[in-house]
Amino acid sequence: MAERLMGDSVESDICIIGAGPAGLSAAVAALERASSVTVVDENVHPGGQIWRHDQIKGENPELRVLMNRLPRERVNLISSATVIAAPAKGRLIAETPHGATPISYQRLILATGARERFLPFPGWTLQNVTGVGGLQALVKGGLKIADQRIVIAGSGPLLLAVAAYLKQVGARVVLIAEQAPRRRLIRFGLSLFSNPARLGQALTLKRQLSGIPYLTDCYPVAADGEDKVRRVILQQGAKIWQVECDYFACSFHLLPNLELASLLNCGIEAGRVVVDNSQRTSEPDIYSAGEATGVGGLELSILEGRIAGYMASGNLPGAARLFRRRDRARRFARLLDQTFASTAVLRELPSDQTIVCRCEDVALGSLREHRSWKAAKLQSRCGMGPCQGRICGPAVEMLLGWQPDSVRPPALAARLDTLLLTAELAEGQNTQEWSKE
Repeated sequence: MAERLMGDSVESDICIIGAGPAGLSAAVAALERASSVTVVDENVHPGGQIWRHDQIKGENPELRVLMNRLPRERVNLISSATVIAAPAKGRLIAETPHGATPISYQRLILATGARERFLPFPGWTLQNVTGVGGLQALVKGGLKIADQRIVIAGSGPLLLAVAAYLKQVGARVVLIAEQAPRRRLIRFGLSLFSNPARLGQALTLKRQLSGIPYLTDCYPVAADGEDKVRRVILQQGAKIWQVECDYFACSFHLLPNLELASLLNCGIEAGRVVVDNSQRTSEPDIYSAGEATGVGGLELSILEGRIAGYMASGNLPGAARLFRRRDRARRFARLLDQTFASTAVLRELPSDQTIVCRCEDVALGSLREHRSWKAAKLQSRCGMGPCQGRICGPAVEMLLGWQPDSVRPPALAARLDTLLLTAELAEGQNTQEWSKE
């Protein structure tokens, strides 16, 4: 795979946004027929959130297989790049450390993945309060965590996987607090008996987590400490108590990344990109795969990526062979959503003094003074900081019922030179850039 870090223009038959499991699988499938593929990813190394650290160390066998199947001479990898605008049909602008990169494509595959969902509670802005996946990333990046006391809370299978990893590297995982009710988790566990592979994974996790308390119907009320978190206050039913800790990792399942799909006018419903049976979105020549179409795990991401790659390259028979397996994996995804849906009690956690928008230090009480997301943004700048509402937006939607505004370029924070190039291309100026090599 040939990496391109400079801001040169790029032309490609198929452009794939995201180099995680879905994006890499799409690239492998597409290259069976397509002459050229461009893969754009915001990270330095391919692999997405799930595999990127494994790519650095070469530890993951599934990732090695995919990377080995990509013919390097026919793939352009644009690393450390964020797509911030779509100035015309078949055109994108990606921002890299070396300048804005115009990209031309015939067909586009969105494999933009998902991020952790954060819901505010008192003390969530304290030092050493992190996301669950965020803490794992910090440890993989070099954070020393041996013998540190960790409390993990929130919702979703990620809690268990990260707890097992942290225990393996020497952390003292004090407890895992899952907000989902016990009855939902029992139903979810019983469903695994129809899938031996997933059942095996669950039993392995159970063995790895032996000795760590796992509480259901349990959620954080607050994090407390002076300079950093020292304790977490938890509630389970009528019982409220505190647990001493050095780190508190908390997130409530995952959310699809929809900013680029919204910018491209792809249909979105129930917090996910709408696709048909062939992974095609509502926009012609744009496909989507993986967590962007709904959080469903690794197997579904890989299958959807392969189908999208086959369809984008015109290989309909290749895609059709995978439909039945994909549909079975989608049923598991629906069960994930039902099991780990956030309970209404989480809306009651923040007080009026609790910060909701961390970028602009906007408290919940300030937001209650407004009637809509747009009004709150104009008056308080909530959602206008560096994260562009990726953290506070879902929180505000749950707490106040406000729907996010439509996405306008730039989809994410961008440099001035990138914005100037975007404006020129949108106005039809400098059109020779699209064919420049």
